[in-house]
Amino acid sequence: MDDVTQPQMQPGQLLARGVCRHLASHDFVAVEEFVPERGKRVDVMAMGPKGEIWVIECKSSRVDFTSDCKWDGYLEWCDRYFWAVDTEFPTELLPNETGLIIADAYNAEIIRMGPEDKLAPARRKALTLRFARHAARRLQGLRDPRV
Repeated sequence: MDDVTQPQMQPGQLLARGVCRHLASHDFVAVEEFVPERGKRVDVMAMGPKGEIWVIECKSSRVDFTSDCKWDGYLEWCDRYFWAVDTEFPTELLPNETGLIIADAYNAEIIRMGPEDKLAPARRKALTLRFARHAARRLQGLRDPRV
Protein backbone atom coordinates (compact mmCIF):
# COMPACT_ATOMS: atom_id res chain seq x y z
CA MET A 1 0.00 0.00 0.00
CA ASP A 2 1.32 3.46 -0.77
CA ASP A 3 0.63 6.69 1.11
CA VAL A 4 -2.25 7.51 -1.24
CA THR A 5 -4.27 4.42 -0.30
CA GLN A 6 -3.56 4.47 3.44
CA PRO A 7 -5.94 6.20 5.85
CA GLN A 8 -4.94 9.73 6.81
CA MET A 9 -2.52 9.63 9.76
CA GLN A 10 -2.91 11.95 12.74
CA PRO A 11 0.01 14.26 13.70
CA GLY A 12 1.03 12.06 16.64
CA GLN A 13 1.02 8.98 14.42
CA LEU A 14 3.29 10.74 11.93
CA LEU A 15 5.73 11.59 14.74
CA ALA A 16 5.62 7.96 15.90
CA ARG A 17 6.45 6.77 12.39
CA GLY A 18 9.51 9.02 12.24
CA VAL A 19 10.59 7.89 15.71
CA CYS A 20 10.25 4.21 14.80
CA ARG A 21 12.29 4.74 11.63
CA HIS A 22 15.05 6.44 13.60
CA LEU A 23 15.09 3.77 16.30
CA ALA A 24 15.35 1.06 13.64
CA SER A 25 18.61 2.68 12.51
CA HIS A 26 19.89 2.00 16.06
CA ASP A 27 18.78 -1.67 15.90
CA PHE A 28 15.66 -1.12 18.00
CA VAL A 29 12.31 -2.70 17.16
CA ALA A 30 9.17 -0.79 18.05
CA VAL A 31 5.43 -1.12 18.31
CA GLU A 32 3.00 1.75 18.36
CA GLU A 33 0.03 2.08 20.69
CA PHE A 34 1.27 -0.57 23.09
CA VAL A 35 -0.65 -1.42 26.28
CA PRO A 36 1.74 -2.45 29.08
CA GLU A 37 -1.19 -2.95 31.47
CA ARG A 38 -4.91 -2.24 31.48
CA GLY A 39 -5.60 1.49 31.42
CA LYS A 40 -2.24 2.52 29.95
CA ARG A 41 -1.36 2.98 26.28
CA VAL A 42 2.03 4.27 25.23
CA ASP A 43 2.55 5.80 21.82
CA VAL A 44 5.77 3.88 21.08
CA MET A 45 7.47 1.10 22.99
CA ALA A 46 10.86 0.11 21.65
CA MET A 47 13.18 -2.77 22.48
CA GLY A 48 16.90 -2.50 21.88
CA PRO A 49 19.42 -5.15 20.86
CA LYS A 50 20.31 -5.87 24.51
CA GLY A 51 16.69 -6.04 25.66
CA GLU A 52 16.50 -2.46 26.87
CA ILE A 53 13.00 -1.00 26.79
CA TRP A 54 12.20 2.59 25.94
CA VAL A 55 8.85 4.39 26.02
CA ILE A 56 8.31 7.36 23.72
CA GLU A 57 5.28 9.61 24.03
CA CYS A 58 4.54 11.66 20.91
CA LYS A 59 3.07 15.11 21.45
CA SER A 60 1.90 17.14 18.48
CA SER A 61 0.94 20.34 20.30
CA ARG A 62 0.94 22.23 23.59
CA VAL A 63 -2.68 21.18 24.20
CA ASP A 64 -1.83 17.54 23.51
CA PHE A 65 0.92 17.73 26.14
CA THR A 66 -0.98 19.69 28.81
CA SER A 67 -4.03 17.43 28.55
CA ASP A 68 -1.92 14.31 29.29
CA CYS A 69 -1.57 13.94 33.05
CA LYS A 70 -0.73 10.24 33.10
CA TRP A 71 2.72 10.16 31.50
CA ASP A 72 4.62 9.65 34.76
CA GLY A 73 2.73 6.35 35.17
CA TYR A 74 4.68 5.07 32.16
CA LEU A 75 8.06 5.48 33.87
CA GLU A 76 7.69 2.17 35.69
CA TRP A 77 7.33 0.37 32.32
CA CYS A 78 10.67 1.29 30.74
CA ASP A 79 14.40 1.69 31.18
CA ARG A 80 14.31 5.13 29.53
CA TYR A 81 11.48 7.57 28.82
CA PHE A 82 11.34 10.11 25.98
CA TRP A 83 9.07 12.76 24.54
CA ALA A 84 8.92 13.04 20.76
CA VAL A 85 7.84 16.41 19.37
CA ASP A 86 8.26 18.37 16.16
CA THR A 87 10.49 21.39 15.64
CA GLU A 88 7.63 23.83 16.40
CA PHE A 89 6.84 22.36 19.82
CA PRO A 90 7.75 24.55 22.86
CA THR A 91 10.26 22.11 24.40
CA GLU A 92 10.62 24.22 27.56
CA LEU A 93 7.29 22.65 28.65
CA LEU A 94 8.86 19.18 28.81
CA PRO A 95 10.41 17.95 32.07
CA ASN A 96 14.23 18.13 31.96
CA GLU A 97 14.54 14.76 33.67
CA THR A 98 13.12 12.97 30.61
CA GLY A 99 14.52 12.26 27.16
CA LEU A 100 13.79 14.42 24.13
CA ILE A 101 13.44 13.41 20.49
CA ILE A 102 12.72 15.85 17.68
CA ALA A 103 10.81 14.08 14.93
CA ASP A 104 8.81 14.43 11.78
CA ALA A 105 6.95 11.85 9.69
CA TYR A 106 10.13 10.51 8.13
CA ASN A 107 12.89 10.51 10.73
CA ALA A 108 13.94 11.77 14.16
CA GLU A 109 16.94 12.76 16.24
CA ILE A 110 17.60 12.08 19.91
CA ILE A 111 18.37 15.48 21.42
CA ARG A 112 18.53 14.47 25.08
CA MET A 113 18.95 10.89 26.33
CA GLY A 114 16.45 9.93 28.98
CA PRO A 115 18.01 8.86 32.26
CA GLU A 116 18.29 5.11 32.75
CA ASP A 117 16.20 3.47 35.45
CA LYS A 118 16.44 -0.27 34.84
CA LEU A 119 13.34 -2.40 35.07
CA ALA A 120 13.17 -5.14 37.69
CA PRO A 121 13.97 -8.54 36.12
CA ALA A 122 10.47 -9.98 36.68
CA ARG A 123 8.80 -6.93 35.11
CA ARG A 124 11.26 -6.99 32.17
CA LYS A 125 10.46 -10.65 31.49
CA ALA A 126 6.70 -10.09 31.62
CA LEU A 127 6.93 -6.95 29.50
CA THR A 128 9.18 -8.62 26.92
CA LEU A 129 6.69 -11.49 26.58
CA ARG A 130 3.78 -9.04 26.22
CA PHE A 131 5.76 -7.03 23.65
CA ALA A 132 6.55 -10.16 21.59
CA ARG A 133 2.97 -11.42 21.65
CA HIS A 134 1.64 -7.98 20.73
CA ALA A 135 4.03 -7.69 17.78
CA ALA A 136 3.21 -11.21 16.59
CA ARG A 137 -0.53 -10.50 16.82
CA ARG A 138 -0.09 -7.36 14.73
CA LEU A 139 1.90 -9.25 12.10
CA GLN A 140 -0.69 -12.02 11.99
CA GLY A 141 -3.42 -9.40 11.59
CA LEU A 142 -1.62 -7.97 8.56
CA ARG A 143 -1.26 -11.40 6.98
CA ASP A 144 -4.77 -12.55 7.83
CA PRO A 145 -7.07 -9.67 8.84
CA ARG A 146 -9.94 -12.06 9.59
CA VAL A 147 -8.13 -13.67 12.54
